[in-house]
Amino acid sequence: MEKTVWIVRDHLRCTGCRRCEIVCSLHHEGWIWPEASRIRIFMPFPGVEVVHLCAQCDDYPCVEACPVDALSVDEGTRAVLVDRERCTACGVCVEACPGEVPFLHPGDGKASICDLCGGDPECVKVCVEAGYRAIYAVEEEEDVNRKLFARPPLEVARDIAVNLYGEKGLEVM
Repeated sequence: MEKTVWIVRDHLRCTGCRRCEIVCSLHHEGWIWPEASRIRIFMPFPGVEVVHLCAQCDDYPCVEACPVDALSVDEGTRAVLVDRERCTACGVCVEACPGEVPFLHPGDGKASICDLCGGDPECVKVCVEAGYRAIYAVEEEEDVNRKLFARPPLEVARDIAVNLYGEKGLEVM
């Protein structure tokens, strides 16, 4: 049976090794193709790595926005699933997401979003195995507002930069 998990992000622990991108693309695409990975690592400033994936918002704005009902929420994992046959690659889901998480797949142009690997996320396994724990899975807690984690990567990066380098460091960037 699928379990309901949520992937916690600890941005300060991310080294930018991109093992998560590699294993995600291997799992979903069958080869190493980071551009098609459902988890992304952004480095908008030197030394600031932002791990970026679906936050599983309580109200799922991407799912609600889809004009052709190509997106749905898995009842077991609560992950967003994409029906690639129905998806028209219109990009409305990308625009609706407060974290700018969905992206149009570089191969077929269809929406792509983390599906939590059926409740056993491969990205989490490699991150924990490496000892970084920048991402790790927890059993979902009802009182967590996951939408707080649905933020664009540049916004998250600014917060990380201030944490690491202070306000003066951000001015330089």
